[in-house]
Amino acid sequence: MIKHRGFPGRLPGTDFQFVIRRGNPRGVTPLKRLERRPDRRPADRRADAGFMQALWDHFGTEPFERGNLDAGRLSWLFGREVIPAEDPFDHESYEALLRIDPQAVAISFPDVMED
Repeated sequence: MIKHRGFPGRLPGTDFQFVIRRGNPRGVTPLKRLERRPDRRPADRRADAGFMQALWDHFGTEPFERGNLDAGRLSWLFGREVIPAEDPFDHESYEALLRIDPQAVAISFPDVMED
């Protein structure tokens, strides 16, 4: 499992983690699309925006390996702003390639693209 050096470990000032320290010995947590409902807590929405900003700053439009990125946090963006970069895509692989969809990011997180 690749460790993304320089990627923030968590949202500053919170316990919302962005990366994991080591792989799960019982198997890789699969990526799945989680629905973001409009009544989500503001803290959860800030965590999504902070994670998306970190992904954009670190990877931009280039494909990247899932590596040590937290599956739970990634699943909130998966299938919309973060999409598979390979076909077939293995949802249970740390080596799976992902990429950011700039059009989806511009709609969901317009502040991320302004910088």
